Amino acid sequence: MTDQQPSTTRRATALRVGPRAAAVLALASLIGLAMFCWPLLSPPEPQAMAHAGHAPLLFVLLLPVVLAVVLAEFSEGGIDPKTLALLGVLAAVNAALRPLGAGTAGIETVFFVLILAGRVFGPGFGFALGAVSLFASALLTAGVGPWLPFQMIAAGWVGLGAGLLPRRPTGRAEIALLAGYGMLAAYAFGLLMNLWFWPYATGPDTQLSIDPEAGVPENLHTFVLYTLATSTFGWDTGRALTNAVAVVVLGPAVLTTLRRAARRAAFDAPVTFTPASASAPHRAHHEGALSR
Repeated sequence: MTDQQPSTTRRATALRVGPRAAAVLALASLIGLAMFCWPLLSPPEPQAMAHAGHAPLLFVLLLPVVLAVVLAEFSEGGIDPKTLALLGVLAAVNAALRPLGAGTAGIETVFFVLILAGRVFGPGFGFALGAVSLFASALLTAGVGPWLPFQMIAAGWVGLGAGLLPRRPTGRAEIALLAGYGMLAAYAFGLLMNLWFWPYATGPDTQLSIDPEAGVPENLHTFVLYTLATSTFGWDTGRALTNAVAVVVLGPAVLTTLRRAARRAAFDAPVTFTPASASAPHRAHHEGALSR
């Protein structure tokens, strides 16, 4: 039993994040956060809302570029064929799972595999899987629109966060940790997706509308009320419960499968080459032994 424990808990880093890739990812996350928060960062003058429609359009154009830079940086750091194949398979699984629940009481079946894969393979793989999964599922479900880049980076953050969770918990404690994270991630995802679209969803003259003359604290308070009234107790709660139940029921089996795949792929095994001159004596000795 003691020999198996390290292999089941050790992270197989399928997609390594070097210092430069980490810096690019951090910068991209800051840019993405600013894009989500554009309603709160707009100048507090009434005339600013006349040009508010330009901000999300600019972000929709810029965000795919940010994601492309991050994924390109990961590829520079070493996406080998095994990692690329695993990323494609899991993204296809997520893309196939999403239509099974999306659109029904907030049930989302795309996140639990993302959380478990980020846990096993690390934050870089989790971010890449989240972005690619949402893109693939959007193509399958005809869900391509201005919201897609925001969904991609938010899902990337979900996978990234799963890879950054503490490594010490194992067994039931690990499942409880992942289930709790899945619930928090569901509410955070819903909060972010509400934030960028909030000014358009409410219009200019309601109690839950953004006030261009108010400051950030007042508008943030209004936004929290809007989120509580529209999605927290509906879609977000459905997503959170789906994540928690899926992780508790399917998590142990899926984690075992992913870790077995990681061991067989040997992502962390160093590649070594034996010089022909050094191996020749051993080959000759082996052939002589066989002849005797």
